[in-house]
Formats: sequence, structure tokens, C-alpha cells
Amino acid sequence: MGRDRTAASVSPRVRSGAALMDAIAPRRARSIAEWGQIRGQLAAPTDIPESIKSYQPRPSDIVITPFGKCGTTWLQQTFHTLRTGGDMDFDDISRVVPWIETAKVVGIDLEAPQRAQPRGFKSHLSYDAVPKGARYVVSVRDPKDALVSMYRFMEGWFLEPGAVTIEDFAASWIEPGDYWKHLVGWWNVRDEPNVLVFSYEGMTADPEGHIRRLAAFCGLPLDETLLGLTLERSSLGYMLAHKDRFDDRMMRDVSEARCNLPAGSDSAKVRKGGVGGHKGELPPSIAAALDVKWAELAAPATGFADYSELEAAVRALA
Repeated sequence: MGRDRTAASVSPRVRSGAALMDAIAPRRARSIAEWGQIRGQLAAPTDIPESIKSYQPRPSDIVITPFGKCGTTWLQQTFHTLRTGGDMDFDDISRVVPWIETAKVVGIDLEAPQRAQPRGFKSHLSYDAVPKGARYVVSVRDPKDALVSMYRFMEGWFLEPGAVTIEDFAASWIEPGDYWKHLVGWWNVRDEPNVLVFSYEGMTADPEGHIRRLAAFCGLPLDETLLGLTLERSSLGYMLAHKDRFDDRMMRDVSEARCNLPAGSDSAKVRKGGVGGHKGELPPSIAAALDVKWAELAAPATGFADYSELEAAVRALA
């Protein structure tokens, strides 16, 4: 009669082999510390600086450079539709509107010919850090919505779903102050002729108005046919139906190879969209911490007591 193969009966060699396999098996981060370690494997220390240095701005270039999860992909798609008349023959929107900071990481030549003019680029750089000499499009978004959107974006790609709480994630997002520094820097140059500032909330409320302003800023002709096509192809419904074009495929492939993440990660950047979604997900303590950070970093620099006041001022720029 056979015996049960209990943990105690398994040889040390088998146990150590299983532990080794578990150690090298693809996995997502289960803590903020592990997330930092995994992200550190994504690029060499020189990759991002060299990528930025490789970009040679032209006065006609359009650099779309919001903070992360504040409307970047939406603007990339809107811009590319306007300049091409609706081209969708790409596997990753950042292949046709390249991401400046990651060019070296994914093997993109920023000076290669693009499909149409003007040239377009993605970035998340602040005003102080972005290469000068181009035209810049920025959309701002309620930090509470931006934080929740980034948390959901990272879940299923770099973070094991359910393993890292939104409270822990929020602390790592809030503390550096990068969101507010980015916002203040671009707000300070909002009146420059080569800068166009939108709000995510305004784009949501008036998609036609934002398309018309973007086309005019880029010097692109816009008739009713192209307007209708752009409204359709930059809509949430259309982008969700084609979300495989908007899922950071190139970066996902690199991350799975370099960071040992599980294959087929969910890196879709088009999700719910909308305004105010944080209200159902963000704990009151985190919302309060965001308000404190606004009072510390944004209010003194902009004169606005909260994001809603600044957002109203952005809409008034139209």
C-alpha cells in the first residue's frame, strides 16, 4: 500500500529545486518594494537620458506630454487620426506617435520618417525636462482620477492583482510630488504660442471642441467629414473596441522579457475613461492626502485652492 507524499517526505534536493523554479518563474510584484525592483530591470540607467537626447525637435513637431493617465493615449489617437485621415494600420499607437523617453528601450529611431506631417511624439516630461523647440500639447486631469487610473493600469501588468492595496500604491504616487510639479510647470507656460493646454474633463464634455482646437494648433485642415471620423475614432467606444492598438504592446513585450513578467499581461491603457470615478474607489484618507499635497505644491504656485478651480481656468483658455 502506497504512502502519502507529504512535504516532510520530499527530499531536500526536490524542495530546493522547486524553490529555485518558483524564484525564476515569471511573476508580478506583490509589494511596492518589489514593484520598484522589477521596474528597475526595465531599462538601463542611460536608456532614458539617451532616448531624450536623441530627439531633435523641429518647430513643426507636436509633442503630446501630459502626466501619466491624464489623456495621453486619447490625444495620440486624435492627433494621428487628424493628420492621416484615419490610419489604423499599427499594432501600437506609440509606434506611429513614438514615446520619446523609451525610444532606446523599444528600439525606435525618433528621427525616422513618420507616416504623415507634422511629426508627432508622446512624452510624460515636465516643462523643465522636455527638449525645447517643438510645439507641446498637455492635458491635465483631477489627480484623484489620475491616481486611480494608474493603479488599475499597473494591476495585471506590473502588480499582481489584489496584492498591493491602493493605500500603499497611493503613498508611492503622492510622496514624490511629480504630478503637481508637472502640472505647475506646464500651467506656467500656458500662454506661450507653442503650448496648448486642455483638461481631461473639458475634453470629455466637449470632444468636438477639443478636436477643433487641436487641429488648428497643429495646422491641420479640418472639414466635417474628418471631424466626424475623428470623433468616432477617438471615442471611448471605438478605442475600447480596438484596445489592442492602445495597450503599450512594445513596452509590454520588453517588460516581459527584461522584468520576467508573465506573458500576456493586461497593459490596456483604455479602460473606463470618464470623470470622477475615484469617488467609488479612493479611500477618504487618500483623498485627503491628495488635497494636502495640492495645498502644499499647487495652490501657492497657481493661486487655485483645488483642482476644480484650475480646471475651470483651463477651460476658459479655449
